[in-house]
Order: sequence, then structure tokens, then C-alpha cells
Amino acid sequence: MTETLFDGGLRGAQVDQARVNYDATVANYRQTVLIGFQEVEDNLAAQQILGSEAQTQDAAVKAAQQSLAVTMNQYQAGIVSYLNVIVAQTIALSDQRTAVDVLGRRLSASVLLVKALGGGWKTP
Repeated sequence: MTETLFDGGLRGAQVDQARVNYDATVANYRQTVLIGFQEVEDNLAAQQILGSEAQTQDAAVKAAQQSLAVTMNQYQAGIVSYLNVIVAQTIALSDQRTAVDVLGRRLSASVLLVKALGGGWKTP
């Protein structure tokens, strides 16, 4: 007998509010999961692309080093001027810097992939 007979729609409004809160929580969870999947996919793709880029850049570094060696031999034999050696050194250094940049981007993508997969590490 102590139960309220007429609540003016309060109970129905509370049920509706609970359903809306539930739907919002579910939508937020789904969005979070989709973002996680996207981050994993993006970083896996970055790993693959940067891996092939690193192979290409390593070949360019080797070719530049061989060119530098040939140019040094030509300079020592007196065939070319030292300017040719400087140009070959510049190209070799540029290719090496690019290779280091690609390696840095690969390592960053690896860290982001571990993070996206939920991994981590603890600092002492």
C-alpha cells in the first residue's frame, strides 16, 4: 500500500534514460574497438611498406658506396678531380641518412603497433 500509484511518468523516464545511457556506452565501446583495429591495421601496413622501403634504401646505400669506392680509385689514379669524390661522398651520405630515417620510422611503427595491440612496458 505504500507503493506510489501515480508517479507522473518518472519511472518510464528513468527506464528510457537507462536505455539511452546503455546505448551510448555500447556505441562508445564499439568506436573504441574500431579505432583499435584501425591502429593495428595502419601500423601493420606501415611495417610492410617501410620494410620494402628499407630494402630499396639498403640497395641504394650499397650502390652509393660502390660508386664512392670506384670514384676514390679513379681519383687516386688521377683520372677524376676531387670534386667527383666529394659528390660521391655526398650521395652516399644522403642515402645513409635516408636509410637511418626509414629505420627510425620502422621502429616508431613497431612501438605504435605494440601499443595498439595493448602491450606495453613498465619503467623501474
